[in-house]
Amino acid sequence: MRTDVHTRAEPDPSKADPHSTLARGTPTDSPLPAADIFAGLTDPQRRAVTYTEGPLLVLAGPGSGKTRVITRRIAYLISCGIPAWQILALTFTNKAAAEMRQRVGALLGEGAIARGLTVSTFHALCARLLRRFADGADIPGLTSSFAIYDGADQLALVKAVLAQLNLSTANFQPRSVVARISAAKNELLDAPAFAARAGNFYDRHIARVFTAYEHALRTACAVDFDDLLLLTARMLRHTAAARNACRDRWQYLLIDEYQDTNHAQLVIASLLAGAPDGSPAPPDGPNLCVVGDPDQSIYGWRGADIGNILEFEEQYPKATVIPLGENFRSGAHILAAADALIRHNALRKHKDLYTSRPPGERVEVVLCNDEHDEARLVLDWFRTLQEDGATAPGAPDRISWKDMTVFYRTNALSRVIEDTLRNAGVPYVIARGTAFYEREEIRHALGYLRLVANPADDVSLGRIVNTPARGIGAATIGRVETAAAELGVPLLEALRRTALDHAGGPTPDLAVRTRAAIARFVRMIDGWTGRGAFMGHDGTGSLAGLVERVIGESGLEAMYRAGKTDADAERVENLAELVSSAREFEVAFDPSADPASDGAPGSAADPATPRPPLAALLRAFLEHVTLVSDADSIDPAQGAVTLMTLHAAKGLEFRAVAMVGLEEGLLPHSRASESPADLEEERRLCFVGITRAMERLVITTARYRTIRGLSTRTIPSRFLRELPPDHITVSDQAGIADSEDWSDDDRAQGGPTRSGAGSARESGRLSGSGLGTGSLVRHAQFGVGRVLTVTRGRDARARILFRDAGEKTIVLEYAKLERLDR
Repeated sequence: MRTDVHTRAEPDPSKADPHSTLARGTPTDSPLPAADIFAGLTDPQRRAVTYTEGPLLVLAGPGSGKTRVITRRIAYLISCGIPAWQILALTFTNKAAAEMRQRVGALLGEGAIARGLTVSTFHALCARLLRRFADGADIPGLTSSFAIYDGADQLALVKAVLAQLNLSTANFQPRSVVARISAAKNELLDAPAFAARAGNFYDRHIARVFTAYEHALRTACAVDFDDLLLLTARMLRHTAAARNACRDRWQYLLIDEYQDTNHAQLVIASLLAGAPDGSPAPPDGPNLCVVGDPDQSIYGWRGADIGNILEFEEQYPKATVIPLGENFRSGAHILAAADALIRHNALRKHKDLYTSRPPGERVEVVLCNDEHDEARLVLDWFRTLQEDGATAPGAPDRISWKDMTVFYRTNALSRVIEDTLRNAGVPYVIARGTAFYEREEIRHALGYLRLVANPADDVSLGRIVNTPARGIGAATIGRVETAAAELGVPLLEALRRTALDHAGGPTPDLAVRTRAAIARFVRMIDGWTGRGAFMGHDGTGSLAGLVERVIGESGLEAMYRAGKTDADAERVENLAELVSSAREFEVAFDPSADPASDGAPGSAADPATPRPPLAALLRAFLEHVTLVSDADSIDPAQGAVTLMTLHAAKGLEFRAVAMVGLEEGLLPHSRASESPADLEEERRLCFVGITRAMERLVITTARYRTIRGLSTRTIPSRFLRELPPDHITVSDQAGIADSEDWSDDDRAQGGPTRSGAGSARESGRLSGSGLGTGSLVRHAQFGVGRVLTVTRGRDARARILFRDAGEKTIVLEYAKLERLDR
C-alpha cells in the first residue's frame, strides 16, 4: 500500500494541459469564456480542472476548494464541447449533489446546455439504474417497482425473521444482525456466499437469518440500502446491456469524497469507468477523476475502505496525482494544530497544509473539572463571542449563534450541553439525521405512499393497516400473514382474497365485521392505485395531489385533528408540510438528470420529452426522502447554535467550534484500542473536527465525567498531547496539568503547556494555593464542598458550595481548607 504522494510531471500551468480536450482542438459552443471558468483558481486547482483525459486523483485537503474544482471541471468539460449528458458526478449526500448542480447552473446558466448532466449520490444512481435494467438483469424477485427499505424497515424485518426462526433476540440482537448483514453486502456477499464462509456457530445462524431476510425482501419486491449497491454491482458485472449502456452514456466520471467509498462502490466505479465492449481502452486509462483526502476517512465503521484512495495508483498505474494543500477556511494556528495531529498517522498520503489567512487566535485547550463545568465554559465562551466578537482582522464584530457549533464523539454527551444552553436561553438545534422524515406521522404517511408505489411491500402495509384504528388488529393480520405465506402471495393480495371470498377463502372463520373492515381498506388502496391503471405508465396527475389525498382519505389527518394536544396540532402541520415537500420535489424534478434515461436526444434529456408518469414521480420522491443523510438535515442558515456528532460535521464549517469530551474512551473511542487502524480513524475524526473551525476553536476535557450515574475519573485524550505547543494555549481549571495524567514527559514530547505570563489568569487557579474552580475541599466547620469561584490578591477568597452548610464565601488565608481531589 502506498502512503506517499506520487505525482507525474505536471504541464506548465500557464499553458493548456496537453491531456485536455481543449488542447486537442475539440470545438466548443459554450457561451462561457474560459476566463470565467478559471477565475480565482490556484495553479493546482487549474491543473485539476483541465486535466481531463485519463485517471486523476485530486488529494484535496480540508478547506481546499474541492467542490469548486469539481464544478469548474464539469463546466470546463461542457465548454470543450462534451455533451452534459455524457458526464456523471457522484457524491455521498443529496445536499452535496444539489450544491454541485446549483454551482454548475450558476456557471453555465439554466439553459439547455447542462441538460442531462447527472449529479447524484451513489445510492440514488443505483436505485435508478436498477429500476431501468432490473427486468433484464436476471435478479429473482426484483421488478422495476421495488420498494427501498430504510433502517427502521430493516430492523422490523430482521425482528420478524428472528421470531420466525425461533432465535432469541438476547443472543442475536437485531441491530447487530442488521450490521452483520450490511457489512457482508458491502463486501458484495449475498446470503449464499455468506453461508459458504460461515465457519462458526454464530455466523451459521446469521446465515440462516440472512437467507430468510433476503427471501422476505424479494417476496415484498423490496431492497435495502446495501442491496442498491450489491445488486447494481452484480448487474453491471454480469449484464452486458446495462454495462454497455452506462459506459456509452457516461464518458467522464467524477467521484467526490473518494476516501469514503466501500468495496461495493469501488467495484461500481470501476465498472462504470471502463470502455464500452468492443472498443479499445484509452491508452492512459479511463476518464475517471476521484477527489478525496485519506486524512478525512472517518466512516470505516460503516464499511468505508481507506485503501480505495491509498491504492488508486496501483489500480490505475498511469494515474496523475494533484495535491491541493492550500486551506482557504481556517486560521494558521488552527491549521497548524490539525497538521501536527494528523502527522501521527501512518496510513496517509502526506501533503503540505498551508494558508494565506491571518494566524488568528491560538487553539484554546481547557481542562475542566466535570461535564457541568465544561458546559458552562462553552456557554460563556459562546456568549463572549456573540457579544464581543471575533478578533480576526476583517471579521465581523460579532459571531452569531448560527456560526457556532459544539462537536462531540457520541450523542450522549449532548444532554448536559443542551440543558445548559436551554437554561441560559441560548437557541440551539441538534443535528440528528433525518428528523422530519422520522416523525411518527410522516412515517405513517410514507408507509401509505410506499404501499401505493409497491403493493407487495408487506412491511409498509403492516405499519399502516390499522393506523388509524379500523378494526384490523394484530391477531387478524397474523392469520392473514400465515395465509399469505401458504399461498405465496403478498399480504395485500391475501387481504383482498379474504375480503372478496365470502364463502371461505384463506381465512374462513373471520368475523363479518372484520372482513368488512378489510374490504374497506382494500378498496381504499385500490382507489388510489386503480390496481395499476392510476399509477401505471399512462398515469397522470399531481404528486402533491396524491399525497394530499392519501393523507386525507387514510384518516391520518382526521386522527391527529381529533387530538387535543399541541403535539397533535404540530403533527397536522407536519403532514401539510409533507404535501409541500412533494410539491417542491415535483416542480424541481428534472427527468433529464435521471440516470434511468440514456441522456441522448429523444430521451428524457431531450427538452421535448413529456412529463414522467405519476408512478415514476412517486418512486423518485420516496427515494429522495429515504436516501436523505445526516448532513442533509443541517441548515447553516438557522439562527441557533448547532450541536452534532463529529461524524455529522464532515463537509461543514463554522466560525467558532467547541469540541468537548476529549478523553480516553470517548475520543479516541474505547473501541480504538482494538487495532492501530481504529486509533488512526479516531485521530482522523479529531482532525476533521479541528478543520471545521474558521476563526475560533476551543477543545475541552473533563477530569470527571458522569457515566451511568456515577462520577468517574477520566484520562485526557492522547490527541491533546499531540497538539503543537506553539499554536495552542492551555487553561487548567481542574489541576489536570499537575497530575500524573498529564506529566512533564508528555509535554516535553509535544503536549500542550500553559502560556507564560498569562497562565494564572487562563487557568482560573489561585497562585500558590493549588486550589481551582471545581476543586473538592473539606472545611473544619462546614465539611465537604465544591469550589465555585476563586479570586486573586491579598484578600483572595473562594465561593464554595458545601453539601450540608450551603454556599459560603471564605477568605483563603484563614480557611485552612484541605483539598480532597488531588
